[in-house]
Amino acid sequence: MKLRNTCLAAAFSLLCASCAPLQSNTGTTDTLAATALQPYGRTTHNETQNLVLVGSAAHFGFSFKGKEARLYASIPNAGGHNYLQYELDGEYQRRVRIDGGSAAPIVITAPTDSTHTVWVYKATEAHTGPIAIAKVTGEDVETIERPKAPLIEFIGNSITCGAAADPSEVPCGTGEYHDQHNALMAYGPRVAGAVGANYVISCVSGIGAYRNWNSDGPTMPEVYEKVDFQASNPQRWDFSTYSPEIVSIALGTNDFSNGDGKKERQPFDSARFVNSYIAFVQQVKAKYPDAQIALLSSPMVHGNNREVLQEALTTVKEQVDASYPADAPVALHFFGPMQASGCSGHPSVAEHAVLAKELVPFFRKLLKPQGE
Repeated sequence: MKLRNTCLAAAFSLLCASCAPLQSNTGTTDTLAATALQPYGRTTHNETQNLVLVGSAAHFGFSFKGKEARLYASIPNAGGHNYLQYELDGEYQRRVRIDGGSAAPIVITAPTDSTHTVWVYKATEAHTGPIAIAKVTGEDVETIERPKAPLIEFIGNSITCGAAADPSEVPCGTGEYHDQHNALMAYGPRVAGAVGANYVISCVSGIGAYRNWNSDGPTMPEVYEKVDFQASNPQRWDFSTYSPEIVSIALGTNDFSNGDGKKERQPFDSARFVNSYIAFVQQVKAKYPDAQIALLSSPMVHGNNREVLQEALTTVKEQVDASYPADAPVALHFFGPMQASGCSGHPSVAEHAVLAKELVPFFRKLLKPQGE
C-alpha cells in the first residue's frame, strides 16, 4: 500500500500550458466547453478554464446524438500516463489510458443514432496526478447534472481509492502503481449507487490516522484540507462546495502496517491512534457540522490487530459522542474478515462488490429520515 508521492503543485501549473485548446473536429459538430460541464468530486479549473479532475472518481456527464462523441483530455507529465473510465447509457464501458503529450481525443462510440448519455470518471487517485478536460465535441452535445440526492463523502486509503483492484489490463506486479486503479468499481461508488446517493471520494494510498504505510506522515489529518491531498500544495479545498449527509471514514490499515520491513517501525500505539482519530473527526465535524459521521474498520486487518482496531474505533465513537451530545451518535461498521486477492493484498474489483453489499444496509439505515 505504498504512498504515491508526486508533486502536484507543479502539475497544476503545467496543466495550464498542456491543456491549451486542442484542434477541433472538422464537419458539423457542436462543442461543449469545459466551463459548461457540471463536475462532481474534487475538481478545479486551471488558468485556461479547463476542468481539472483531481480526486478519485471525480466525474461529469454529457449527452450527445448520433454514434460518436469526442472528449479532449490531457495530463501535465509528457512522459507519464493516467486513466479515465466511462459509462454509456448507464452501462460501464472501460478504462481509457491518457498518455502525456498526446493531443488525440478519446472517441466514444455508440451503437445507434439516438441520444446517448455519458458519465466520465477519473479512475485514479489524486496522488497519481490531475487530468484536464478541455472540451467535448459531438452532435447536440449537452452537459448533464447529477440528480438531486443525499451526498456521502468517503474518506480513506488505497482501499477507498480502488487501488490495486483491477489487473485486467496490466497484471499485478507490472507497470505503474496506478495501472490497476479502478475508482468507479470501489466500494464507495457502488454503495452510493445502491442507496440512491451522490458521492465524493477523499482518499490517499498508504495514508493513516497517525502514521502512514512506511512513514510518520503527512497523515490524512494533515492533508485533508489540501485540494489534492499534498501537504506541499498551498491550494486548499473549498468545503462549502458540498454538504454531505454522511461522512464515512475508513482509516487504520496503514497505521497497523509493518511498512517495508527495512525502515524502523515502532509498535502500533493505540493511544496515539485514538487521539489522532478523534482530532480528525473533530476536524471533519468543523467542516460539516450537520453530517452524520460513520467509521469503518478495515477488511485487510486480521487477527489480534482486527480486535485492537475495533476497540480503538469504539473508543473514538464514545469520546466523540460524549463531546457532541446534541449531534447524531457516530455510527460504526466492522467489516467481516476478508482474504483479499487483488494486487499486493488489496480487495479486487469483485471483492469491492462484496464489501459494498455488506455496507449497503448500514448506509441505507443511516439515510432513513428520523422516525422511519
